[in-house]
Amino acid sequence: PHPHRPDPRLKPMDAQQALADLTEISSQIEAAVVFDDKGKVLGSTLSTGDAFAQSAADLLAAAEEVRTGDSPLTQLEIATGEGSVFVARDGKLTIAATTGPGPTVGLVFYDLKSALRNAKPAAKRPARASGPGEGARGNRKVPPKGAATAKKPAAAKKPAPKKPAAPRTRKKPDAP
Repeated sequence: PHPHRPDPRLKPMDAQQALADLTEISSQIEAAVVFDDKGKVLGSTLSTGDAFAQSAADLLAAAEEVRTGDSPLTQLEIATGEGSVFVARDGKLTIAATTGPGPTVGLVFYDLKSALRNAKPAAKRPARASGPGEGARGNRKVPPKGAATAKKPAAAKKPAPKKPAAPRTRKKPDAP
C-alpha cells in the first residue's frame, strides 16, 4: 500500500477514487473508465465515459466471438501506432483504459486489475488471510512497550564434528 493513502483493504473505495489512484500511480494511463456488466459507468476520467465504456464493451464482445477455448475473456489489448486500448474484466466489473504508444503491457494490466479490485465494494472483496504473527489488519503483532516477553531458551550447542586425521606416512630409513 502507498504510505500516504489508506490501505484499500481496510476502507472501501469507490470506482472514481480507484481511477484517481490509478492515474496518479500509472504514468502510462491517459484515460480510463470502470463499468458493470450492464454497461453502467461507475467511474470515469473522461466526460464521454459512457461512449468509451460502450466501445470497450463492443470490443470485448467482438473478441469473445473469435476467442478459442471455453474460458471467458478476462483481458484484451488493442495496439496501434498511436497508442493502445486495454480492457480487463473481473467478475461483473470491467475497466478500459487508453495509453500512448509502446506501453509496458504487463504493468498496465497489473495496474488495471489492481484498480478493479479497489473499485469493488468492500463486502465483495475477498478477505485477506493473515499470515503468521499478523493481526486481523495484517500488521505484525508488536507487544506494548514495557511488556514482558518470553525468550526462547538458547539451543544447546553441538560440538563440531572432528575432522579425520591426515594419514601418517612413514619415512623410509636411509639406505646405506
